Amino acid sequence: MPDLTPGTTITISVTKVPAEPRHRKTIERLMRLQPSIQRTLTRVAKVRSRKNPVNQRGGRMWISRIAATRCVSAAKGATFSLRVTPQLIPDVKAISRFVSIA
Repeated sequence: MPDLTPGTTITISVTKVPAEPRHRKTIERLMRLQPSIQRTLTRVAKVRSRKNPVNQRGGRMWISRIAATRCVSAAKGATFSLRVTPQLIPDVKAISRFVSIA
């Protein structure tokens, strides 16, 4: 495992898809921290909020919320880069069996 000092940038590649949902969710959550993915999620959220249907139910305005978009998946071979922060170090160590870190 390379040095995980805060402020460095690491590249993570998924080598094995975890069977447990908690590890898969951790990988996907870390993938969503990329700036390009965050820009995509922000743009899609704005579009989704404009298209929310507003109904009246029981005399009150009711917004039927649309499910969030899933734009990343923890598939074998997926690669992403992260800037290491102290909060991310335990997460990266928890998934180290399933990924290669460069």
